[in-house]
Amino acid sequence: QPSSSDTAWAKCTMSAYCDNQDVQSKVIGEFYNWYAVNDSNGLAPTGWHIPSDNEWKILEEHLGMSQSDADKLNWRGTHEGEKLKTPTSWTKYGTIWPTNESGFTALANGCRMFNGTLGEPGQFATGFWWSSTSNSSDNEAWYRYLDYKKANVFRYYGPKTYGFSVRCVKD
Repeated sequence: QPSSSDTAWAKCTMSAYCDNQDVQSKVIGEFYNWYAVNDSNGLAPTGWHIPSDNEWKILEEHLGMSQSDADKLNWRGTHEGEKLKTPTSWTKYGTIWPTNESGFTALANGCRMFNGTLGEPGQFATGFWWSSTSNSSDNEAWYRYLDYKKANVFRYYGPKTYGFSVRCVKD
């Protein structure tokens, strides 16, 4: 179900999505809470799924990250994030994202935070993507984060009420 109220979003423990309210939202797409990622109705189309934390690690290792780095928290690897990002010209920083060597086409898109608020349109220089893997906490799940200032990939877990992008992979 769509959700636009900051308060409603911050408290929602059911499947929800929202437009990111940026002028480029048709390119970037919506933000989803983790409950949408894990919804039995299926966010991904037939024949596709949201990648697990382990599938993200497989991608990162394919791009050159060591297995020991892939298993770590926070910023990991050396340059794997650069291979995921594509040039983006609508942020306040201008064209900031590099090569997209992998074909992943990560766009600077921001996120919807714990209190339900969105960043200001045109301010995004970061990207966040859910995994389908819940953390040991009932309220948290694994995600990936890319930043225009960093060449590597951030791995952590956060509240399932955050609004992040999703990427589907073929079954």
